[in-house]
Amino acid sequence: MTIRTRFAPSPTGYLHVGGARTALFSWLYAKKSKGQFILRIEDTDRERSTKASVQAILDGMAWLGLKEDEGPFYQTQRFDRYNEVIDDLLAKGLAYRCYCSHARLDALREDAMKNKEKPRYDGYCRNQNGDESKPHVIRFKNPLDGVVIVDDLIRGKIPFQNNELDDLIIRRTDGTPTYNLTVVVDDADMQMTHIIRGDDHLNNTPRQINILAAMGKTPPKYAHLPMILGDDGARLSKRHGAVSVLQYKEEGYLPEALLNYLVRLGWSHGDQEIFSLREMISLFDIKDVNKSPSAFNTEKCLWLNQQYINQADPAYLAELMPDFYRKIGVDSSQGADLIEVIKAHQDRAKTLVEMAEITAYVYQDYTDFNEKAAKKNLRPVAKTPLIAIQKALNALTEWNVDTIHQAIIETAAQLEVKMGKIGQPLRVATVGCAMSPSIDITLQLIGQKAVYRRINKALEYIKKREENG
Repeated sequence: MTIRTRFAPSPTGYLHVGGARTALFSWLYAKKSKGQFILRIEDTDRERSTKASVQAILDGMAWLGLKEDEGPFYQTQRFDRYNEVIDDLLAKGLAYRCYCSHARLDALREDAMKNKEKPRYDGYCRNQNGDESKPHVIRFKNPLDGVVIVDDLIRGKIPFQNNELDDLIIRRTDGTPTYNLTVVVDDADMQMTHIIRGDDHLNNTPRQINILAAMGKTPPKYAHLPMILGDDGARLSKRHGAVSVLQYKEEGYLPEALLNYLVRLGWSHGDQEIFSLREMISLFDIKDVNKSPSAFNTEKCLWLNQQYINQADPAYLAELMPDFYRKIGVDSSQGADLIEVIKAHQDRAKTLVEMAEITAYVYQDYTDFNEKAAKKNLRPVAKTPLIAIQKALNALTEWNVDTIHQAIIETAAQLEVKMGKIGQPLRVATVGCAMSPSIDITLQLIGQKAVYRRINKALEYIKKREENG
């Protein structure tokens, strides 16, 4: 048997973290089993579904690298098939027309709530024949007795009594099919073997199994993933920070880092924290997923992203960085080799946004000095060392790490001062703050003309400081 899994989001918003984890687990299960992963867009909610949301889902999946083997399929293109199944269920007496008014249904719900009972339809129209021309819905005729056992791959066997299940509406008054019907037909037609989805769908599963049985189909195996919580124990939402996959892209996360973090939300392999995609595929097993909810820890996710940036191929990061520079008004196409800039800084940045911010000085002059750094390092006593090193650096005919380093050593010897007396004022003068890679690498990246110009700016700052006492 070929394993077939699917990810079936509703395009009513962005691809969120919970959906991305579901997609990842389904994708991994298919890949490990050498099966197929299918992408299906469940867009039957025409009022809330939008083209923008569809595109956001497709873009999010593409960014994460979760490539489908089949699809994307769109439910709105399959209405004829759904109606064919509904009509067949009607013909076989497995579904019926319901003419109950909203007022009657509301009264039923209110009575159930008063009696502290679970609201459900009472089957009033179950065995009645009405005028087909009058407004009505189609309901599935759920079995009245017996039990449905959901043999969940994560939670084990969960029994549901049929007498507690509703006669679901499977076609609305306007003729459109409902979720529980469309998903069942699609899963059957697309020969799904394993359905991995959030536990918010668990109560739908026994109803869907009954519809599958009415269609004469064998149900797939189900695995319901526990929800993801925020740091405070509440259900993950916007107030916990980024929950959209594409927002993580905007904030400078690497897709492989986010995948690594998501796979660890409810699944583990010993104490291992960092997994390559190949390791995820080979080690993942849905049966090892924890039954309890997982807490999303933003700091842990950020730490993991930093590890990936630190270990990444600089050439790979260089392909991603220009977009982040453009967002802060920096042109990285002129000046230092971007790969060399990244090599010098990749152990210092937690995100690509931060990488752009801390390396902007390479490509453009800073606007203002860091006040604290300038106050400490650009004092009148630094003027003589800065003038001397500016002269020495300007005289260099070769501009590289070795010649720059030697110029600093010789200047320090001539002035009979320690390297730090030149290095730190020089760093603040050229970078604008007290933090950068080693000073010789920093200066090489900035370039000879820019270094000369920026030292002049620092000397002007010191002059004004002297004039102001």
